[in-house]
Amino acid sequence: MDFKQVQQRALEVREKYSNLELKKKGEPWTNSQIMEGFVGDVGDLMKLIMAKEGVRNIENVDEKLAHELSDCLWCVFVLADKYGIDMGTSFMKTMKELDERIDKEDKD
Repeated sequence: MDFKQVQQRALEVREKYSNLELKKKGEPWTNSQIMEGFVGDVGDLMKLIMAKEGVRNIENVDEKLAHELSDCLWCVFVLADKYGIDMGTSFMKTMKELDERIDKEDKD
């Protein structure tokens, strides 16, 4: 599966969630509510990273870590779409900037 397919799948699932939210509470989550969910996911991710580092004990940590990383990526794709950001273009631009920054610092 390529990047665009992954992104499209994330948006398809978000659409299903929107429909479910509409049915349950009369309106889909706002962008800020999606972000609040993402913050919760990041908290869960931190606990899993701590488990991987031996600080916490969590069963099935590898499976849960893979799930949580995927969930976080899903939120990033959804938020990018909501704000009209082309993640492919933005990601490549950011990686170029980081690469140039590393090269510059490495020369200093």
